[in-house]
Amino acid sequence: MATRRLLVLLKPFDAYPASQSEGLSRIASFQLQHLENRRNVHKDAVNFCQNILRHKPVEWKALLGKDLRQPIRDVDLVITVGGDGTLLHASHYIDDSVPVLGVNSDPTQPEEVEKHGNEYDASRSTGYLCAATVDNFELILDNIIDDRISPSDLRRISIDVNSHVISTYALNDILIAHPCPATLSRFSFKVKSDDQPCSPLVNSRSSGLRVSTAAGATAAMLSAGGFSMPILSQDLQYMVREPISSGAASSLMHGFIKPHQSMEATWFCREGVIYIDGSHVRCSVKNGDRIEISSKATVLKVFLPHRVQHVSSL
Repeated sequence: MATRRLLVLLKPFDAYPASQSEGLSRIASFQLQHLENRRNVHKDAVNFCQNILRHKPVEWKALLGKDLRQPIRDVDLVITVGGDGTLLHASHYIDDSVPVLGVNSDPTQPEEVEKHGNEYDASRSTGYLCAATVDNFELILDNIIDDRISPSDLRRISIDVNSHVISTYALNDILIAHPCPATLSRFSFKVKSDDQPCSPLVNSRSSGLRVSTAAGATAAMLSAGGFSMPILSQDLQYMVREPISSGAASSLMHGFIKPHQSMEATWFCREGVIYIDGSHVRCSVKNGDRIEISSKATVLKVFLPHRVQHVSSL
């Protein structure tokens, strides 16, 4: 890096007071103790990373992710310490000029899951997009500082509502649905290229519409029956959630949007919400609103772990 200005974004230190375990069942008490241990492991990882940074030729400052309010500028690298959620949150404030390194502060321990999985949820952080842990953070940081490794370009989703572009891009996925999950969603959609339709117009009554990037294809999309995708794919994947009587259009309820294409959807309910990368970022829509979805957003530059760089379709 020509200059070495770093911003370190930290997952908040959630507290799980021991006093809360009084009167709980044995299993619930174990779960609470596990959560408290996770907090301590995360705190230790934060301290470890900061100690490493103090001995490097860089200028840096730390900030809790929840305190991030403005676009990130004037830094050469963003380091997120937490998990995929911390990196996702940071991505909403970053354009394609600043690369990101994710540090998984509390990775899942397979032996712990095997030992305690029948008693409580012993999983920790997946860190699918996080290239570093405390075990290799210094090595990867040195490689970045010395320009020995380069970030990868991850595709993001651009959303346009009635010709107004939403400023937040989705790194994982978007969900368009009624604000009440038990309420039917009515909408139509078609895939088009250069304003010419590439697919028939589909009228849908369902639980909503999900669109994911390649990075998000292993999350909710895969759980719903979708496909994993090569992490650097420029395609988007879409799926109608729980369609009612799709009939002849059933083959059109799940598909892909190519880089030169976009999806145009029209919403036909009084209320609706576009959820961007989860539930924290959302945009309201109403009856008659036109929503355009594409991969025309600026990419996010991420230093990826080797294990995900060659993910292939199932």
